[in-house]
Amino acid sequence: MATPVVLVTGALTGIGRAVAVAYARESANLVVSGRHEDAGVELADELGKLGAQAEFVQADVRRDKDMSQLIDRTVERFGQLDIAVNNAGTAGTPGPVTDITDESYAAVFDTNVLGTLLSMKHEFRAMLPQGGGSIVNVSSTYGVMGFPDATLYVGSKHAVVGITKAAALEGAAHGIRVNAIAPGFTQTALYENFTGGDDTRDAVNSVLPMHRPGKPEEVAAAVLYMGSDKASYLTGQTIVLDGGLTAGWPLFPVG
Repeated sequence: MATPVVLVTGALTGIGRAVAVAYARESANLVVSGRHEDAGVELADELGKLGAQAEFVQADVRRDKDMSQLIDRTVERFGQLDIAVNNAGTAGTPGPVTDITDESYAAVFDTNVLGTLLSMKHEFRAMLPQGGGSIVNVSSTYGVMGFPDATLYVGSKHAVVGITKAAALEGAAHGIRVNAIAPGFTQTALYENFTGGDDTRDAVNSVLPMHRPGKPEEVAAAVLYMGSDKASYLTGQTIVLDGGLTAGWPLFPVG
């Protein structure tokens, strides 16, 4: 597709921002979404300077009405929706399973799971009549493995993998591909907050097979492939992009 119409949720920071920038460099028609209008308008202006036709639409993925209006605006502006990257997510507050409350559950699952479901609901609504499209959901290595004191986040990201598979089966006969990407530790604000200081960061990096976190641009490159016609037979899959973390870490020495 010469000039795809691309939607990125959770586009204001981290991986979402890197994905939006990567598509802008490809001169895509872009709609970026998030909850903070000032930062969103600034991002759209930046993307325009990189060569994209770009617009920011404020939306909360947890709200059905917001997602309906977001997709409607995308189609109104550009006529269709070719690629959707559902990146909006939250890590919540780490802690043991004994600390889980209904409020802490909702704080994580409403964004990571319900938000992905509502996004796909309305993306399908746009893609079905046009005869196809590509959806990439952002999961995590925590969506394919466990981790202590992160039960809610792990559960929500496993759910993203599951609903990706189910939606892919619904969309396959209609030309709609649905896949997920599962990044490992990636150099974002979330990574900085998780590792805290230099000593903790060095300790984390020392047990990663490549001894470094991934770069948001590396994740973005994989997302661009997954969304493109080059991946036309790829659907229902989760691509793990973790520098080898889930290949055996931490059971085996990495040198």
